[in-house]
Amino acid sequence: MNAIVCVDKNWGIGKNGELLFNIPEDMQNFVLNTINKPVIMGLNTLHSLPGGKSLKNRLNIVIAPKEEKLPDDVIHVTNIKELSDYLAENNLTDKAMVIGGGMVYNALLPFCDYVFVTKVDADGYADTFIQDLDDPNEGFELLYKTPLKNADITISAEKKCPISMQYIIYKNMRY
Repeated sequence: MNAIVCVDKNWGIGKNGELLFNIPEDMQNFVLNTINKPVIMGLNTLHSLPGGKSLKNRLNIVIAPKEEKLPDDVIHVTNIKELSDYLAENNLTDKAMVIGGGMVYNALLPFCDYVFVTKVDADGYADTFIQDLDDPNEGFELLYKTPLKNADITISAEKKCPISMQYIIYKNMRY
């Protein structure tokens, strides 16, 4: 299992249930890295998707309490053990991508082989964070990173503004 996430310079990932940044280039990167793969998310992440609907061309797996009513095309698991069993039984463990939110990332990052990070060189004033993968105590090693590059953040249909970002890949060194 792997994870993909966009973070600000403080390892923030969201605010008020929304992404911190709308970067079209990063969205394209997300699609390329998740298309035709199982994606694992929490209930809030599912609800934050356009129309609260599952992502197309992906097997959507949602970790949520039993009483939750989810769309028919979503695989519903209630805990990490059920998730692990489902992935193993269906030979999906190596293909699965964790896509959020904060509680799901923090619970599953220790089980991810690789974490694909888009790091934005800005403070998004987040209220939701993941662990700092640059901290040696977290058990991850930086494998690859691109130089900082400029990208556009979409603010509205007619307004964009530049921001610096880079792509980073971390390997879990616990295994």
